[in-house]
Amino acid sequence: MGANDRGNEEDRRFSRRDALKMGAAATAGILASGTWLGLLGGSMEQAQAAGNPFASGRALPLSELERGAKREGRLNTIALPPNWANYGAIMAAFKRRYGIPIDNAAPDDSSGQEIQAITAYKHNAGLEPDGVDVGPSFAQTGKQEGLFAPYRVSTWGTIPVHLKDPHGYWVGDYYGAIAFGANRSIVKTMPQDWSDLLKPEYKNMVSIDGDPRSANDAFMAVWAAALAMGGSLDDIAPGVDFFARLKKAGNFVPVDNLPANISRGTTPIALKWDYLLLGYAEQFKGNPELTVVVPKSGVIGGYYCQAIPVYSHHPYAARLWQEFLYSDEGQLLFLEGFAHPIRYEDLARRGKIPAAVAKKMPPASAYAHAQFPTIAQTNKAAAVVQAQWGTKVVGG
Repeated sequence: MGANDRGNEEDRRFSRRDALKMGAAATAGILASGTWLGLLGGSMEQAQAAGNPFASGRALPLSELERGAKREGRLNTIALPPNWANYGAIMAAFKRRYGIPIDNAAPDDSSGQEIQAITAYKHNAGLEPDGVDVGPSFAQTGKQEGLFAPYRVSTWGTIPVHLKDPHGYWVGDYYGAIAFGANRSIVKTMPQDWSDLLKPEYKNMVSIDGDPRSANDAFMAVWAAALAMGGSLDDIAPGVDFFARLKKAGNFVPVDNLPANISRGTTPIALKWDYLLLGYAEQFKGNPELTVVVPKSGVIGGYYCQAIPVYSHHPYAARLWQEFLYSDEGQLLFLEGFAHPIRYEDLARRGKIPAAVAKKMPPASAYAHAQFPTIAQTNKAAAVVQAQWGTKVVGG
């Protein structure tokens, strides 16, 4: 994920970048009692030898987690904009249920910045995140670098195998598909597929959410275009070529498609996650009308992952937060924010999805042919975009 992939929240709180400016003396050395891996230098073996109750990664009883979390007295989250996948309502529900304050720092930070924060603030109880929500490639990198502690929530068995690390170092929490959103006060004919975007009537209209070399949803939009243009999960290059054609046609607008830009008409056609666009449509309340469609071809699915930093200073609260997110209540709150919860199939099978919520979502048939890339494919595609985007699109 990149610097703009979660939006640019106007109500942004204290940023970890601001803390960096304060200097090391002001941001180091504030160790919290009860921080097992932080106190032990991040060694899982040492932690287990010291009696760390979290070392096995197995789920702990909710009553034990709640008692411990209340003793710790807070939860540090990072990079969770309130209007992204309904995180505002999710955090409010968690606070109501458990009475534990949440410090959601830097809501506009990226996955890369979340990963950086884990090591930058590992000795600072006030700034070290207790949980991160990152793209799959960052989740894999974090695991490989030893930045995550394993934890398998109590609903582990209902989470699809291919959307979680087998040992619990990371686990998918919600997913969506790249869709088209159009400001209908400007866009008179709604595009239905990728080839439509090349039409002259869409001159200076088509946008993605930032630079795909650093922003995850922009990157996934390029990949979706590749699938529609003869590419595959193993070949993203046709997607880069497609955006080069869009630029040459004068249709591509190199401006982040933030909600304000969509509503003002700066970026009247936005290519981004369906749950974000559906949320914007509800937010706009018809002023302007925002139509959202999943394209007929090139449907790519993408998910984000939860992980617990190994240096968490509130380890009980971190795991209680995970349990809440993967409970029926937490998962349905994601759905109310138009994001498909990772346990969607389990919820549907048990009849837990309210009809009123299901009605607001695009038809299930729109997602029937969605393709989900593996982490290996993602890393390969990212390398291609890094190599080709600058010369073909930016400088093309």
